[in-house]
Amino acid sequence: MHIDRQSTLIETSYRASLQGAKFPVAMRFYSILFDLWTLTKPEVNFMIAMATFTGFCLGRADQTHPFPLSLALRTIIGTVFIASGAGTLNQYVERQFDAQMRRTARRPLAAGRLNPSVGFVFGITMAVIGGAYLAVAVNLLASALAGITMLSYLLIYTPLKRKSPVCTLIGALSGAMPPLIGWAGATGSLSSGAWVLYAILFLWQFPHFMAIAWLYRDDYERAGYCVLPPPDRRDAYVNWMTIVPLIALIPLSIVPSLSGNIGTVYKFGSLLAGVVFLYYGCVLALHKANLHARRLLLTSVVYLSVLFSLAIANQYIKS
Repeated sequence: MHIDRQSTLIETSYRASLQGAKFPVAMRFYSILFDLWTLTKPEVNFMIAMATFTGFCLGRADQTHPFPLSLALRTIIGTVFIASGAGTLNQYVERQFDAQMRRTARRPLAAGRLNPSVGFVFGITMAVIGGAYLAVAVNLLASALAGITMLSYLLIYTPLKRKSPVCTLIGALSGAMPPLIGWAGATGSLSSGAWVLYAILFLWQFPHFMAIAWLYRDDYERAGYCVLPPPDRRDAYVNWMTIVPLIALIPLSIVPSLSGNIGTVYKFGSLLAGVVFLYYGCVLALHKANLHARRLLLTSVVYLSVLFSLAIANQYIKS
């Protein structure tokens, strides 16, 4: 009886030790998964998915067939996969510089939580899967546009950030591609409406990034990024790169080639959103402060969400 009790205690202790050993392994596994998820930049991918879906919806707005939800989802999934690969590879390339910035120092590769080779392989895998999936499940044009976006982002924009503020222009050229990918996914071609969407997202990125650049100007400078010019020209540069695109956005957002028969709700909604966006841009131009930059950043995200939502509603719910 004593021996049986002792055996039971030993068995219980052994099982507890096994469970204790498994717990750290499970925690490490989930930690790695979370870090891989973080590498994909999910907050950026949400905006990319929204822009891709808008391009898809507007691209097929004049078609009478039922909405191809499956094709839309395939287009978004492929685009997000290749965007995740690009974001991961960008962090792989910039991991040493990210470690010098407070904003990015806790990223998995910059903080050393993941081996760089893991990030590299993960990024390549995501990009290849995304490009191949778009080619097979959507069409070759959508895949080609996504591939061009990724290559220009990694091979031109990323190294240019350390050389010249012109990087903002190059980054905006590639960053405005998601609506084109969505439009191509829906129609297999690109028309004037697709390019209007492209122009809107292109212009939107300047005030959006100026807000980020001003907020983290010390971080960027510490890491050796040249996203803003020297201090003696910085204020004027931020003003021009913020106000001029904001002014151009207002008439561009209501051109007929974007929205067809422009509804009253869309017309006044986009105008109001544009004026509010311009207001917060002017506030930053007149009073350089982190608070105003943060408000402009938030307004930029709200503006794009509202404008794209109104554009889709205008096509499918005629007013």
